[in-house]
Amino acid sequence: MNPEKKPAQAQSNLSRRNFIRNTAVAGAGVLILPRHVLGRGFIAPSDKLNIAGIGVGGMGHGDLQAFAKSPYVNIVALCDVDDRAAKKSREAFPKATYHKDFRVMLEKEKNNIDACSISTPDNIHAVATLAAMRMGKHVYTQKPLAHDIYEARILTQAEQKYKVVTQMGNQGGSGDGVRKAKEMIDAGMIGKVTEAQAWTNRPVWPQGQSTPSGKFDIPAELDWDLWLGPAKHIDYNPAYLPFNWRGWWAFGTGALGDMACHIMDPIYRILPILYPDSAECSVGTVWKEMWNDTQNPDACPPASIIHLNYPRTNGKGSIKVSWYDGGLLPDRPDELLPEEPFGNWDGGVLFIGTKGKLLADCYGANPRLLPTRLMTEKTMPKEKIKRVPEGHHLQWVNACIAGYGKGETSSPFSYAGPFTESVLMGNLAIRSWLMKNPKLTGWGDKYLGRKKLLWDAANMKVTNFEEANQFVKREYRAGWDLSL
Repeated sequence: MNPEKKPAQAQSNLSRRNFIRNTAVAGAGVLILPRHVLGRGFIAPSDKLNIAGIGVGGMGHGDLQAFAKSPYVNIVALCDVDDRAAKKSREAFPKATYHKDFRVMLEKEKNNIDACSISTPDNIHAVATLAAMRMGKHVYTQKPLAHDIYEARILTQAEQKYKVVTQMGNQGGSGDGVRKAKEMIDAGMIGKVTEAQAWTNRPVWPQGQSTPSGKFDIPAELDWDLWLGPAKHIDYNPAYLPFNWRGWWAFGTGALGDMACHIMDPIYRILPILYPDSAECSVGTVWKEMWNDTQNPDACPPASIIHLNYPRTNGKGSIKVSWYDGGLLPDRPDELLPEEPFGNWDGGVLFIGTKGKLLADCYGANPRLLPTRLMTEKTMPKEKIKRVPEGHHLQWVNACIAGYGKGETSSPFSYAGPFTESVLMGNLAIRSWLMKNPKLTGWGDKYLGRKKLLWDAANMKVTNFEEANQFVKREYRAGWDLSL
């Protein structure tokens, strides 16, 4: 199409986008525009970054509030399958249009939306994110980036194909703590890292339960079919909403999916690793059920320990990474005094090196050498890594305004995709552990997955246990699509 012949609406959109892009200061905490451009400090609404929210209750509402702190943001559209969950966001952004189906919203608002914030149950992350990316919209997607390994790989590829600004919602990735920890480890303060451990207090919702039963009327405010998304159809049950879906494989990714993208981020961001080559786990069972051998394979277990082996990207050895949840913890370091906290309430991470240890809290906060007296006895390295004073949300806003390839985000999908694959490898091990073979009668023999899984990351395939590969890529219901 000849540029001179573009429709008026298209010309207006291009003008607005070019204006905000050309006047942005990429990476700054606040975008500074000349007063003569703003006129009394104001910007016309049409000259702002227009953001739509997909999943606007709970964390989605919080994300939109964080974006709206920028004077260069409009929240123009809201989408949620549950009117009850959307209530606060609709009240906070009364001028935004409201929709129930994100696919309908994207089509109707395609000329008015620049970017999308996705904060749905894990089951919907990939399909909603990819739908927005296909339309050229920048995306901020809550953690974990995807529900399964295949979805994470697709979103990584989509970033390169569609050239949009991306960010996964693991806020600690933009924190000072992980940057300080990296500077300390890079300076050799604990020697060569050989092992890392991470843990969380999650789940704080029911896990390991029997499948909910009973017949219930679907609330008028809820579109149950849209809530299910790509998952197979089941009858509505209030046990899943608004939060406990996290404990069911059809919709959530358990304690690991909820918190590992926060707690393991320092491990993945600091160490020379990419994909694990093996995974193994042990899983807790519900006490009342363990003797009856009725652990529910559809439910995330109440507790787990996962061990991942990562080859170093330089080819020199490997690093063992372990994860603990459900109240399980690694051994408390001898260097930690009895009264000193081992991480914080949400969890923590411990790096074990050839010359010492480094402990940090959830989100990589408060990194400290062990014993902690070394923090005053040792000279800390100079600050070398750029900080993100504007925070994770506004960093993404600024990068969207600057444009793809000009701004910077801490967790673009080129980083967050492989990282999420690593996290979900742990869940692949857990789900394999829970598998039973009805053809075998011995109690121990019935559990197929109690073995180390060998992983071919390039081909996304378990090479020594074919049954496990069903969890790499799930089947979608008709009408849902993940094609690039």
